[in-house]
Amino acid sequence: MKAKTSHRRRTFWVSGAVVLAVVLAVAASTAAAADLVNINTANAEQLQSLPGIGPAIAEKIIEYRTQNGPFQQKEDIQNVQGIGPKKYEAIKDLITVE
Repeated sequence: MKAKTSHRRRTFWVSGAVVLAVVLAVAASTAAAADLVNINTANAEQLQSLPGIGPAIAEKIIEYRTQNGPFQQKEDIQNVQGIGPKKYEAIKDLITVE
């Protein structure tokens, strides 16, 4: 009888661990999506939270989208003077367009 109880407990704990892992994975992906900077709506302060983006480039991004409309895809941010391939590589996983 003790073996059955032990097996049930182990099954319960393993099931609980799997559920917890799924919940944590979903929470992490949701948090990651929430942390992305939308380059079409971000203000200068939000843009400056990106690596390599200071006040001058943040203002250039805002000016660019004001004059040209919203970015269609995140790669388009490379059209902004001061954002080349290296800087884009540093921020591409941190930005989104919506």
